[in-house]
Amino acid sequence: MRIDGGCHCGYIAYEAEADPAKTTICHSTDCQRLSGSAFRTVVRVAGETFKIVSGQPTIYVKTAESGAKRVQGFCPRCGSSIYSTAEGDEPKFYSIRVGTIRQRVALVPKLQNWSRSQLHWVTDLASVPKMETQ
Repeated sequence: MRIDGGCHCGYIAYEAEADPAKTTICHSTDCQRLSGSAFRTVVRVAGETFKIVSGQPTIYVKTAESGAKRVQGFCPRCGSSIYSTAEGDEPKFYSIRVGTIRQRVALVPKLQNWSRSQLHWVTDLASVPKMETQ
């Protein structure tokens, strides 16, 4: 499916082709820290389909537990995390942050990674009271 999206302030915009079946949740402690939340939800897209159409992301390179270098692209103005990818120029995939995708309602996670780091309360959110707005 064709997706498009961008950062919170609108400085960065992108487009790509995504397979909704490649939508995953990551519970790693790195994803918790980098997202500022309990987990991160991404959809993996082929590099040749991902295109930044406006703005220029700031890059931060983190070293994963495996030793692999992961490039993190985020908005230099509002801080929105946009993607991660491998270092280098070889054909690659981008993990696009689902919260930045306009069509996010169609991207239902199919797999959860790093479950050993999952916060225990994530599976019991039904018991937490809800409010329609703040």
